[in-house]
Amino acid sequence: MSKRMQAIAAKVDKTKVYGLDEAVQLLKETHTVKFDASVEVHARLGIDPKKSDQQIRATVELPHGTGKTKKVAAFVGPNGEKAAKEAGADFIYGEEEIKAIKDTGKVEFDVAVATPDMMPKLAPAARVLGPKGLMPNPKTGTVDPDVAKMIRELKAGKVAFKNDDTSNIHQAVGKISFDDVKIKENILAFVDALKKAKPSAAKGAYIKALYLSTSMGPSVRVDANM
Repeated sequence: MSKRMQAIAAKVDKTKVYGLDEAVQLLKETHTVKFDASVEVHARLGIDPKKSDQQIRATVELPHGTGKTKKVAAFVGPNGEKAAKEAGADFIYGEEEIKAIKDTGKVEFDVAVATPDMMPKLAPAARVLGPKGLMPNPKTGTVDPDVAKMIRELKAGKVAFKNDDTSNIHQAVGKISFDDVKIKENILAFVDALKKAKPSAAKGAYIKALYLSTSMGPSVRVDANM
């Protein structure tokens, strides 16, 4: 580690659990990269990821978005094309486009929504979309008859999150260029959604540790009781 990075890391007391205000201030102070880094929340959870009844898969509407513009694809029938376009869909796909995805494996979008009637038709593309985390799913609010509502929510800052194989969740909740209030409000919204997503089968401490960080910046442990 360079002397500069050592000096930055030294600003964070690894033995301390910080309050949210102080933690966000530290993120600002230790951000040194030239690009607009993402602000990330990392949660270590007391769940067993091998048990299906302890899996976490939920959504949250971040009040100020993530700072990244998402390209949204809408898989709809002919009757839903107008509503999808007016709501701001970047791509409107039907059966022909589904076949192209299956054949080429190429995708140009960050998230996909679908009306229920399109789900059986999407099956051929599942092997492409599934591993990329792009397959529409009712659990993440991306399958619904109201396609316009889904698109508007995603464009406004709705994100899906789930645990990984090590019982952790990692989620971007904004950009370091956001002012402190917006960063804190987004973090609070995410932590609230995470707490509400606690599986009933999970026993003992649920959020074992909560950390904030920026891209390439040191992590700051923060009090989960916010």
